[in-house]
Amino acid sequence: MAKDPLAEGGFYFDELNKLRVLEPDVSQKTSELKEECKDFVDKIGQFQKIVGSLIELVDELAKEAETEKMKAIGARNLLKSVAKQREAQQQQLQALITEKKMQLERYRIEYEALSKVESEQNEFIDQFILQK
Repeated sequence: MAKDPLAEGGFYFDELNKLRVLEPDVSQKTSELKEECKDFVDKIGQFQKIVGSLIELVDELAKEAETEKMKAIGARNLLKSVAKQREAQQQQLQALITEKKMQLERYRIEYEALSKVESEQNEFIDQFILQK
């Protein structure tokens, strides 16, 4: 079989009978590689979009988590504050109870003293009336 003189010179005819510098199978593989590269670039673009939206979602969730964390810290501090206020109030009430008990004891002693004075005065009045 005779060799094509154009092929030996590096010139080829494609399927449309156009003169080409590349071999037809190399040209076809180049076109296939070009399409695969285009598909790859498209897929990379989609991947970047998906990753970008995922990063945004994670950032949003992180912000929400931080907000909830701050709310929890605030609630915990408020709870501690309320507990301290109750403890202080309880101490005040205990002091008031002690004060009232002491006042009651003074009144009881005063009542007993006045009752004794009243009974002595009634006795004195009875003796005074009997002597007359």
